[in-house]
Amino acid sequence: MEWVIPAVVVGIVGWLLLTYNRMVSLRQTTMQAFADIEVQLKQRHDLVPNLVETVKGYASHESKTLEAVIAARNKATSAQSPAEMGAAEGALTGALGRIFALAEAYPDLKADANFRQLQAELSDLENKIAAARRFLNNAVQEYNTSIQQLPAVLIADMAGFKPAEFFALAEPERAAAAVPPSVKF
Repeated sequence: MEWVIPAVVVGIVGWLLLTYNRMVSLRQTTMQAFADIEVQLKQRHDLVPNLVETVKGYASHESKTLEAVIAARNKATSAQSPAEMGAAEGALTGALGRIFALAEAYPDLKADANFRQLQAELSDLENKIAAARRFLNNAVQEYNTSIQQLPAVLIADMAGFKPAEFFALAEPERAAAAVPPSVKF
């Protein structure tokens, strides 16, 4: 009978250590997943000036559109929190969409090998960003759940574990006067 109390204490201490270590591990996974998104977004941001320069060669009088893309890129590069980044990246996606719409109006631009390569790279990056975002949001969900469940919430509060933010891209702004292209044969 004298071994029961030490066994219970060892069991409680073991549970505390396992729970704490699991929360640390999940927080690290969340931080790493967010860093992965940042890498993909930086590559996207680095690609935008090349895309703008290519378009500028064919559609230099479309300066308003090109300036909007650069402004959206600059805002996206300065965003800090996941919420700010999501809003800024959504605006950048909308601005890039307007650049690709320009390509429809300029067949020479659409046929340019450099433009097509940049468009393919951007498409690849968008797919990587989407995959990284899904991974991050799954990690955030698992981490947030772990720190909010009883009895682990007691340890999380005492140890300073705070909920992580999900990363959601804001819907790109749609131009009110945007007219779908007409198809004529």
